[in-house]
Amino acid sequence: MTPINLFMLAALGASLPVTLLAQCRPPASSHEARLLAFYEAPIAFSMAVAPERLAPGAVRLGGEAIPVPSPDPALQHPEYCYANTRNNTKLAPVFGRPRVAVGLPDGFAIEASYLPDVRVRDAEASVVSGALSRTQRLPFTRGLVTSMFRVDGTTGRVRGAITCPRSSLQITDVNVPCYGSEPSRDTFTPNSLGAEGALGVDAWASRVGVYVGGGVRWLRPRFQAGFTDGFGNLDRTTVSVNLVRGAAFTGITWRVRGPFTLSAQLYAVPADVTTTRVAAQLALP
Repeated sequence: MTPINLFMLAALGASLPVTLLAQCRPPASSHEARLLAFYEAPIAFSMAVAPERLAPGAVRLGGEAIPVPSPDPALQHPEYCYANTRNNTKLAPVFGRPRVAVGLPDGFAIEASYLPDVRVRDAEASVVSGALSRTQRLPFTRGLVTSMFRVDGTTGRVRGAITCPRSSLQITDVNVPCYGSEPSRDTFTPNSLGAEGALGVDAWASRVGVYVGGGVRWLRPRFQAGFTDGFGNLDRTTVSVNLVRGAAFTGITWRVRGPFTLSAQLYAVPADVTTTRVAAQLALP
C-alpha cells in the first residue's frame, strides 16, 4: 500500500465516530463506589411493616414511597473513572413501588414487587424484587413479641442523564467534559441480596405494632455511561463495585381500620445514608 493510501486510510479512520467501552473498577472507598452504595439504600427491598404471621393463602397488597436524599456534594465528583466532572444526582425526589405478600404454611411468606418502566421527573426506572420470610410468635413473651427472619433480592435499572445532564452540556471546548448537544442516557443497575431479622411488639389492643431490626446486604451495583459527544463518539464506560453493608431499621405500623394499615420506617445504612419510608397495606378477604 502506498504512503498516500495509508495517509487517506488514517484520515478516514480518525473522522469516523468511535465507541469507548472502558471498564472501571474503583476501590470501595472511592467516591464512585460510595455514591453507588448511597443510591442502593432507597431501592433495598427491606421489610416495610411490623412482623405479622400470615395464614396460608392470605394476601396483602400495598405500596411504599421512599424519599431520595441528597448525597454529600463531594461524592458527586468522581475520583477514578472520570475526571473534572460532576454527576447529576437529583433525577427524582422519591422512589415508589407496589408490594404483594402471600402467606405460606408454617409461618413462611413470600413477597414480590415489580416496577415497570416508569418515568418520574428525569428518571426512568424498572425494578423487580422478591423476598422469603418466616415469622413466629415468641412463646415466652405470652405472644406479645413476634420475630421475623427474611432474605430478599433486587435487580433492575434506572436510566437518566447522570454524567452529562443538559445543564452541563457545552460546545465551546472539546477538552472539557460534556462536549455535545444531547444529554447522556446513562444506566444505573442496582443489584443486591439481603438478610435481616426483626422483633415486633403489639400494643394498644394490637392496633399498633412497633419493631426494630437489622441485617447485612451484599451490593453489586453497576453503572454504564451513555454519552455521545459532538463528534458522534459514544462513551459506554462501565463502573463496577462489589460491597457489603450493614443496615438497621425501626418502624411503626398502625392498623387503622379493618384490613387497612399504615406504616412508617427509619432505615439506616451507617456507612452511607439514613432515609425513611412510608407504606400502606390492604389485607384481601
